[in-house]
Amino acid sequence: MDKIPVGISSCLIGEEVRWNGGHKHAGEVVDTFGGIFRWVPVCPEVEVGMGVPREAVGLYGSPDQPLMLGNESQTDWTAGMNDFSLLRVKELEAENLCGFIFKSKSPSCGVRDVPVYKAHGSRHSQPGRGLFAAAFLKCHPLIPVADEEELRDLKTRENFIARVRQASAGDGV
Repeated sequence: MDKIPVGISSCLIGEEVRWNGGHKHAGEVVDTFGGIFRWVPVCPEVEVGMGVPREAVGLYGSPDQPLMLGNESQTDWTAGMNDFSLLRVKELEAENLCGFIFKSKSPSCGVRDVPVYKAHGSRHSQPGRGLFAAAFLKCHPLIPVADEEELRDLKTRENFIARVRQASAGDGV
């Protein structure tokens, strides 16, 4: 049986792509799904040219239309990340993805609960969504997505697998 193509944030499979040169290997996710999913890794921050290591970025301004800024320098990555995201999401169509596992709370990959900061540094009460994840979900609202934190829950994991298999029967994106 062919493995089902599923996108994943590169850091979750152990690639050292995070701002500090590290990873966030999610062994439970990778081990659980590795036998049935073919991973299609994506790291928007590296792919847009931020490099490793790099200054950490965060979301600032409005939770509905946040800016992606360097946390110290306030370098604005918003336009570059939004342009990259639209292009990369289109490129991923060739992979026929049937699901995507994103890095939780990431300013590029978080699907929910991403902190958004006000100009003076305090957090908005309303969280945001990572810029790449937002672009992916806008273009592919029917593709099952989750983050590694959600998938720690057995029922959520089983539900995700079932939805990905169902998408697989319809050839994904």
